[in-house]
Amino acid sequence: MADRVLRLGIPAGSLQESTAALFSRAGYNIKFASRSYFPTVDDPEIECMLIRAQEMARYVENGILDAGITGYDWVLETNADVHEVCELVFSKVSRRPVRWVLCVPEDSPIRTVQDLQGKRIATEAVGLTTRFLAKHGVTAQVEFSWGATEVKPPRLADAIVEVTETGSSLRANNLRIMDEVLQSTTRFVANRQAYQDTWLKNKIDNIALMLQSCLEAEGKVGLMMNVHRDQLESVVKILPALQTPTVSHLSDPDWVAVNTIVDENVVRTTIPQLKQAGARGIVEYPISKIID
Repeated sequence: MADRVLRLGIPAGSLQESTAALFSRAGYNIKFASRSYFPTVDDPEIECMLIRAQEMARYVENGILDAGITGYDWVLETNADVHEVCELVFSKVSRRPVRWVLCVPEDSPIRTVQDLQGKRIATEAVGLTTRFLAKHGVTAQVEFSWGATEVKPPRLADAIVEVTETGSSLRANNLRIMDEVLQSTTRFVANRQAYQDTWLKNKIDNIALMLQSCLEAEGKVGLMMNVHRDQLESVVKILPALQTPTVSHLSDPDWVAVNTIVDENVVRTTIPQLKQAGARGIVEYPISKIID
């Protein structure tokens, strides 16, 4: 048993598997047991607990958890006073921010936010919606939705505010996006008092570093090759390097080794150009982490 333990919140539900996958790539193997809210992790200094993302920031603020993964939207919704350690741009479907959008039925006469004055709006994000309407000088009846929000207009609500990544569910329910309330990404947050503790801060920062390094490496690959010194300048000009390529001496003084990191989607055009420019022994290899 470790002398010190970090109490870490893992989001239950839609973000659970993607969060566990990211931690796995960072070197932390989290395992979920059926009907248990306490996953195990192969680090004796971490104690995990499954908490809904909607509640995470509140438990972190209150010190029940030292740190946790949740959405920026839920930090704002709960008005939680937490320290944001870092942004982690990932979600259940894509690597894009999720959007909270104001929607009405396609055939609704409602065209502007002002048209919602006195209307009924269903949403899970009551606080976000109320503040959004207040900014536009609109007072409406904002009701908490327990689920299936997309099916509520027009009988149960005049409009909804719902979160979406692709918009497919909204389109399937014949809804029209009228305005955007908020864009949100996943955040790693910490209890402010806990983050003042040297041991906890170091542990949290190390986890953040490893998680960010995995996200930074997404869509990147390494390229290494041998280049004759006479062609070095031509080869380097072709490389869309993350940083200045590393050039190393070889046993043959006329040749050097060049190593760099590039976006994976340019490799298919870059490698032929490199070969034509004189590069030889070109090797592409995967990148799992990038730490600046």
